[in-house]
Amino acid sequence: MNTKPIYLDYNATTPMDPRVTKAMIAYLKENFGNPSSSHYYGKITKDAVSKARIAVAELIGAGQDEIIFTSGGSESNNMAIKGIAFANKDKGRAYRQAGNHIITSSIEHPSIINPCGYLEKFGFKTTYLPVDKFGLVSPKDVKKALTKETLLVTIMHANNEVGTIEPIAEIGEIVKKEGLYFHSDAAQSVGKIPTLVNELRVDLLTIAAHKFYGPKGVGALYIRQGTKIDPLIHGASHEAGKRAGTENIAAVVGLAEAARIAPNEMGEDSKRIQRLRDKLYAEIKNMAEVKLNGATDNRLPNTLNISFKNINGAELLAKLKGIAASTGSACHEKESKVSGVLQAMGVKQDYAQGSIRFSLGKYTTEEDINNALGQIAEALLDKLFK
Repeated sequence: MNTKPIYLDYNATTPMDPRVTKAMIAYLKENFGNPSSSHYYGKITKDAVSKARIAVAELIGAGQDEIIFTSGGSESNNMAIKGIAFANKDKGRAYRQAGNHIITSSIEHPSIINPCGYLEKFGFKTTYLPVDKFGLVSPKDVKKALTKETLLVTIMHANNEVGTIEPIAEIGEIVKKEGLYFHSDAAQSVGKIPTLVNELRVDLLTIAAHKFYGPKGVGALYIRQGTKIDPLIHGASHEAGKRAGTENIAAVVGLAEAARIAPNEMGEDSKRIQRLRDKLYAEIKNMAEVKLNGATDNRLPNTLNISFKNINGAELLAKLKGIAASTGSACHEKESKVSGVLQAMGVKQDYAQGSIRFSLGKYTTEEDINNALGQIAEALLDKLFK
């Protein structure tokens, strides 16, 4: 019998909640109208988009007019960084200080790092802040990096590889006092832990539906009222003139349903998931010499990134054919390269190449963890004593 692998890669993507799928079906079939049309069919989908905007806004404690639907986390991040940069450079101080300097961290997602690099072609400067051994950005380092030219600070809420939760509220307070823009990529945290924009002190916040049991290809960008931002996609006046293109109605409805489900269930789900995550770690520690990567406590409840000493993580993962997880290193053309996140955290070479990320979710069971532990034990025995 062909049994599917145990899925422990929820930080990469999540399966859709059946309730999300059910909510989307009508908008893949009979409710097909363009929400910009004034007739019967358009009014149905326009109403659906309006209700979806409210649901997403309520999830993060925002106003409905502060939510812009996008194609996902990468677009939201690009819109936040490029949109703020181009709208505010050399335009005086009508609302916020204009400038050409951006501050970010050395462990951001490529959809943050690469747009910052792109803007450097247009005269912008970027400061990439270091992190400590737990992957934490120091608010003091943010304050020290501020200059008269600083326009935007963008720091992720939770790291996708190691799960470390950054001190966003503390950083946000510093940035607010300076009258600058503050963005956070919250793709990994929204729907997993409470993520309220006013508590975090952010002006912009990125959401990706497929990270919390919604569909792929849809996300949102929270833009605080009064924020000056240029559109990333130019065209007609969709999304309050900030994002041209006919909305993907079914996907937007799916995102909204995931947003409605999350606040009611994330608390209990997180407790159960964290217990299973900690069991997985405790048992693996009894099998081999491993190092936990990321913060011990201030970490996403579902994320376990560990390094096996003197064992190549990619090779070990290849032996775990019954487990779907991710390695912490990127392997290209048979060459193992240590994860940039782990390098930034100062993880030593004998551990860094042995990194594997296990990320659990609400469909992970006790049986899944027990079976995974059995496979890991077998693979380690084969690896160590062959």
